[in-house]
Amino acid sequence: MTFSKEDLLRYIVFKTSRSGGKGGQNVNKVSTKVELNFDFESAAFLSEEEKSLLRSRFVNRLNAEGKVQVISNEERGQLLNKEKAVDKLLGLLKTGLTIQKSRKKTKPRKNDVERRLQEKQKQAIKKLNRRGNFDF
Repeated sequence: MTFSKEDLLRYIVFKTSRSGGKGGQNVNKVSTKVELNFDFESAAFLSEEEKSLLRSRFVNRLNAEGKVQVISNEERGQLLNKEKAVDKLLGLLKTGLTIQKSRKKTKPRKNDVERRLQEKQKQAIKKLNRRGNFDF
């Protein structure tokens, strides 16, 4: 998983439109909202295993054409929104391509079990003391 922004830019298509939000009258005139479409299927720097991993993890992010879609309209300028969208995509790819270690099942230590039982006993005694002295 060694790729840079320059590698990504070859496979990215930007689409701009007018966005709402802060900016006043500028919002009505300038197209600052950026929609980024990344075609990871044709990306040469990704292996087939990585592509299948991304396919399974990005099911909800894919559009009808099978491209990853990222939208940014937080900033007032188009260039800043493009940079934010590319940064978001880089973050998505890094998290999508990381493989988590499998958890090894372990038993709790004897001291931990004893400590837990003692804490439970203390809590039970506290609650009994709060009841008061009622005869049943």
